[in-house]
Amino acid sequence: MTGPMPDLSPSAAASADPAAGPAREFGAGPPSAFGPTPPWKRALQITGWVVAAFLALLMIAIAWLAVTAPLSQSLKPIAPPSISLMSADRHLIARRGAIIDKPVTIAELPAHVPQAFMAIEDRRFYSHWGVDPRGIARAVWHNIWSDGASQGGSTITQQLAKGVFLSADRTFGRKAREALIAFWLEAWLTKDQILERYLSNVYFGDNVYGLRAASLHYFNRQPELLTIPQAAMLAGLLKAPSRLAPTTNLKGARARAALVTQAMVDAGYISKAERDALPPARLNVHDAPDPTTGTYFADWVLPEARDRAGAVYGAQEVTTTLDWRIQRLAEAAIRRAPLGKAQAALVAMKPDGSVVAMVGGKKYADSAFNRAVQAKRQPGSTFKLFVYLAAFRAGMTPEDMVDDTPITTGTYRPANHGGKYRGRITLRQAFAASSNVAAVRLTQKVGVDAVIKVARDLGVKAPLTEDLSLALGTSEIPLVELAQAYAAVAAGAYPVVAHGLPPEEQGWFDRLMKRQRHFSDDELDMIRDLLSSAANRGTGSAAALRTSTFGKTGTTQDSRDAIFVGYAGGLVTAVWIGNDDNSPLPGGAAGGGVPARIWRGFMAGAINEPVEDVPEETQDSDLVNAIANVTVETGIGNVGVGVDEGGMTVNIGPAQIRLPVDQPPGAPTPTGTTPPRVVPTQPGDDGGP
Repeated sequence: MTGPMPDLSPSAAASADPAAGPAREFGAGPPSAFGPTPPWKRALQITGWVVAAFLALLMIAIAWLAVTAPLSQSLKPIAPPSISLMSADRHLIARRGAIIDKPVTIAELPAHVPQAFMAIEDRRFYSHWGVDPRGIARAVWHNIWSDGASQGGSTITQQLAKGVFLSADRTFGRKAREALIAFWLEAWLTKDQILERYLSNVYFGDNVYGLRAASLHYFNRQPELLTIPQAAMLAGLLKAPSRLAPTTNLKGARARAALVTQAMVDAGYISKAERDALPPARLNVHDAPDPTTGTYFADWVLPEARDRAGAVYGAQEVTTTLDWRIQRLAEAAIRRAPLGKAQAALVAMKPDGSVVAMVGGKKYADSAFNRAVQAKRQPGSTFKLFVYLAAFRAGMTPEDMVDDTPITTGTYRPANHGGKYRGRITLRQAFAASSNVAAVRLTQKVGVDAVIKVARDLGVKAPLTEDLSLALGTSEIPLVELAQAYAAVAAGAYPVVAHGLPPEEQGWFDRLMKRQRHFSDDELDMIRDLLSSAANRGTGSAAALRTSTFGKTGTTQDSRDAIFVGYAGGLVTAVWIGNDDNSPLPGGAAGGGVPARIWRGFMAGAINEPVEDVPEETQDSDLVNAIANVTVETGIGNVGVGVDEGGMTVNIGPAQIRLPVDQPPGAPTPTGTTPPRVVPTQPGDDGGP
């Protein structure tokens, strides 16, 4: 049979039999027995692998936590707390025990006592299993949308685990162990037993641990007799025990107690009408004797050390910033100073605010009042730092001129010390000579608000008068705040916050909100120029070291306070002398006298520089007429000698003798000249350099 040959190509085969499906390529192998894996199956496999890996890691983590977490000791009796404060170089500064008492029993307490604590700390305490996911979610939501006030999500069980069985660090590992111990406690103890342990051991401020000790300390009554306002106040203290302790912050403690009673209303424990009828809690403080001794620095740093540790029990060691060697030098410098009946204070810190030495008085055993941080005294001319910084912010320079002449207009008319005026001088000369009228004129020019703004930027929190007298340091400021401000200049950034404990690691939000700002290069160079002139060639020349020295003297009216603040060799130090009753110091003492010499003697040892006498010819020739006082120690007190174009002025105590330049002492008074006269120091004067 003859005819055309059939077309055997794949396309022809496909067209011949449509039902046969798609044709395979020529030369391809046999069809696979397994079809391609669908995408959803592939995704399911990957998810399974991820879950398996996660579970494996979780099991490893649980095994690690079980080994590292102190589960075996979590049910043992709680050891009384104690804190040992150590210097940075591991010397013991002070050891403090705690005020404790017998544990409480929930069944014996009025219902409103545990309710107050649960309302503000853990409202779902009796319904969760040790960790409260709803509470954590609520805290996260609050922290995201709040204005910076953070909220915690820890349960009472977690707080017990953290406080009693773990360290106070904030690492993920510690939080994980805390959760594991919380589950363990919930498994082995009843809810009442957990709450009893918590209330019997938590910190309430004033070195008091446990509800019974706190109830006796603040209200002089057993916890079984606490009223709702009293229970609310105690519950409110747990947020910040030292800061809210009603013995030092009754207003803050009552405000916090009001939040607790409102939380009790929200939780349904009391009605709004009951809350509205509650009177504020009244204190009846019952002090227990402190079983240990202390130091000025220990007293200052201990509240923060306790707050940072939380309610961690057992013996703790807290490392501080204090330098043992430098602290001993500071104490020796104050001990050697010719203070008579006057008191003295010294605070030394690094430019970052780390306090390395603190002396709050001549002798702690005689007076524990810390004059370095608790006393508020007028800073005198040391406050002019802020005036001149405000002038530089306004565009002025050290070479700009200012009138050092009497102010004859307006209601406020300050005078220079001893009535000495130099005419038109540079800002550098005015600062070195500590001219009062120049500082007031600069404040008039830039505005009082601008000066206050600089002071606030540099960390001064004390109230400041809003008038021209502010320029002369009439507002009372703690010495430590003054040291912080000068530390900012040393660091080139502000604000600097004095601290006695190493800074804790901050989250990104805290770092963002609390970041330092930096001086401009020009601003920093100019203010350091002025501080160098004052400390080396001006009123503070008695403090000058071989190392570059920067500082400023301050003396208040009638020599009630004498101060020197400055820095050298990476150390910032402020020294104050005065009487606790604010009476004048004898002999017209000035900041350039005893305080400057205390500062120099201490600093030389602290930065390992030999102490040498300062040559008299250290003053620059172009500043001779700008320098008002050269302080000399005599048997009758400080004698101030001023030289200007018109002659010489001698100050003996509060009196002044003026000698014209062409008239030697005792010579007849030439016609047309002012005779030598004795006048009292001008009222309203800064009182000295």
